[in-house]
Amino acid sequence: MNLCLTVREPFGVCGIITPWNYPLMMLSWKMSACLAAGNTVVLKPAQVCPLTALKFAELTARAGIPAGVVNIVTGSGSEIGQCLCDHPSVRKVGFTGSTEVGAQVMSSCACSNVKKVSLELGGKSPLIIFPDADLDRAVKQACNAVFFNK
Repeated sequence: MNLCLTVREPFGVCGIITPWNYPLMMLSWKMSACLAAGNTVVLKPAQVCPLTALKFAELTARAGIPAGVVNIVTGSGSEIGQCLCDHPSVRKVGFTGSTEVGAQVMSSCACSNVKKVSLELGGKSPLIIFPDADLDRAVKQACNAVFFNK
């Protein structure tokens, strides 16, 4: 007889580091999975756009999510992001951003308490534009795709 068993247990504290583009979508995508699994979250938004995350935290409190479940820490990526990666209470880190910084996140998480790490690196909206395309329309569509959140 074979026994297969899946045990679903929260990590505990999850750190999320999000980029400047699509601030609400990024934090929603990353945070919803963490919260649904029963974790608490410490979110470090991009330094240039913290207001979306702060408003989100305000709305979570108004929605009845207990204090301390969703935490936002704003400031320098190198300082706060490094603290999230190094802190022994943080058990998982999700990072979206550059490949260079992602490598540093992965290394730091491995050296601290061997955290679980999710990385979404590089890739600045690649497009394929065929030779017979309407270039004026293609440029407009490319700009809309990259900057529609602004």
